[in-house]
Amino acid sequence: MKLLFRWINKLLCGWNVGLYFRPRIRYEGKKCLPAFTRGPAIIITNHKNQMDFLLVLYLFYFRYVRCLVGKTFYECNRFLNWCLRMLGAIKVDRFSFGMDFFCESVEALRRGQLLLIFPEGRFSTTGEILEFRSTAALLALQTDVPIIPMWHSVNYGFGKRTDVVIGEPIRLSELCSTANPDAAELDRLTAILRDKVIELRGMAQEA
Repeated sequence: MKLLFRWINKLLCGWNVGLYFRPRIRYEGKKCLPAFTRGPAIIITNHKNQMDFLLVLYLFYFRYVRCLVGKTFYECNRFLNWCLRMLGAIKVDRFSFGMDFFCESVEALRRGQLLLIFPEGRFSTTGEILEFRSTAALLALQTDVPIIPMWHSVNYGFGKRTDVVIGEPIRLSELCSTANPDAAELDRLTAILRDKVIELRGMAQEA
């Protein structure tokens, strides 16, 4: 049922979502082309609008992308709750210390799926890239999967164009000797990821 829903959603929404975003895409290298993405990976990107999720689904059209979504979105209304569950979103309760979402994320990556994480954890209201949370870095180390960094301009709307820059995959296991780093090391790796997204934004602004 969920698989059928996802493909119906892609078929019905794919073309008009593309017209809405009209993404102008730049790549840091050939390895980061969405069409050639194989195996498990974590996608990280800046976050300013609830439509950001749909943009990533459109860019990685032929892959099953699961997104970490805050519990508050599930509580908005029953229809949105149902859609998120059908799309395979992973619920995150920011106000508890439960690790169910982390275990579900690990399992998704071990199944070869793509996982979308907005490391800022909330919308940026200023346009600046907020501090990153460490979830993406820790998941990448625990599962030894690459992280695909991305930046987009959030310039949505019919008649507008969204600039997107997708970076080369980053494998944090090459930068850290342990899958269970201490807090300081985890902060260092998380800062590397944030700096990369900022670098991708600079590439778009130079174009």
